[in-house]
Amino acid sequence: MAEVATIARPYAEALFKAVPAAEAAAVVEQMRALAVVASEPQLRQFADDPRVSSKQVFDVIASVVETPLAERTRNLLATVIDNGRLAALPEIAAQFQALVNARSGVSEATIHSAFPLDAAQLGEVTAVLEKRFGRKLAATVAVDPSLIGGIRVVVGDEVLDTSVKARLEQMKVALTS
Repeated sequence: MAEVATIARPYAEALFKAVPAAEAAAVVEQMRALAVVASEPQLRQFADDPRVSSKQVFDVIASVVETPLAERTRNLLATVIDNGRLAALPEIAAQFQALVNARSGVSEATIHSAFPLDAAQLGEVTAVLEKRFGRKLAATVAVDPSLIGGIRVVVGDEVLDTSVKARLEQMKVALTS
């Protein structure tokens, strides 16, 4: 079976070409909502049932998604369902997001923090990180209590680790050398 990323790429690229830059942010949100719904095992089981038509699957998904879907997004969803590729929808959404980010010069950043960050703290941290990495960042926060304190930031293949856990590891290596 083909890799999910390979299956998802043509769908993401087709949607990217069809969506004007002004509408891209709204479509990204719609695709995120569809990805969440498509990740549900019960929905996938329902969609895989041979007695269920593509239209029934489409109607169920469209009724569950809280975000109103644009025509282009609805067309993509119908095509994905018709082709039996519902399992690839989360990857399609991720690849579409990456294409939109590349066009706008934004990079995805994951901030691993020992504690939750409120909106003001996230804004301050993101501003500092944008200066540090030299580009606009779309930041998401993941809480990881094992860090003890500080943050660990992943932007593409770059990692900035200022966590207490990392500093303790550095001290351990220095003391045992």
